[in-house]
Amino acid sequence: MPNLMKLMTWADKTHVNAVVETPRGSHCKLEFDAKYRVFTLAKPLLAGLTYPYDWGFIPSTKAEDGDPLDVLVIHDAATYPGLVLRCKPIGVLEILQATKDGKERNDRIFAVPDRSPFEGDLQDIRRLPSRAVEELEKFFEATNALEDKKLEFLGWHGPTRATKTIKRLSQ
Repeated sequence: MPNLMKLMTWADKTHVNAVVETPRGSHCKLEFDAKYRVFTLAKPLLAGLTYPYDWGFIPSTKAEDGDPLDVLVIHDAATYPGLVLRCKPIGVLEILQATKDGKERNDRIFAVPDRSPFEGDLQDIRRLPSRAVEELEKFFEATNALEDKKLEFLGWHGPTRATKTIKRLSQ
């Protein structure tokens, strides 16, 4: 298996590559181990909690926490770890993450696949219903509930800010 972390960030001028680590519906978080080039168990989620959409990373980026930039891909298709999706960034949730070692940014990019007939109309994450926004924030809090991490949501921003974030963190 190739080192998925080193794939090109941009598929073209408007679409990024997104690597799926944890498919929607999963009860545990998976992560790509670049050294062994396999997917490993990162952590189980709280009982009853599942990923609402595909979770992964944007290759050849490096966020402040040292990992590739996180991405949540909004779509209904069934996928699997290692699938690379060509996606259009539709927004970013800026997050300040507090740990025992201090505070760091750990933003989440939101994207939709370029060939997604149902979600293709979603052009800006800020157009989600307020209930969906609240549920996503609660999901992110719950996935860190068993760790020594506290999240502070700094704000939801649209596709322009998401694109700037990706470009700024591209290696």
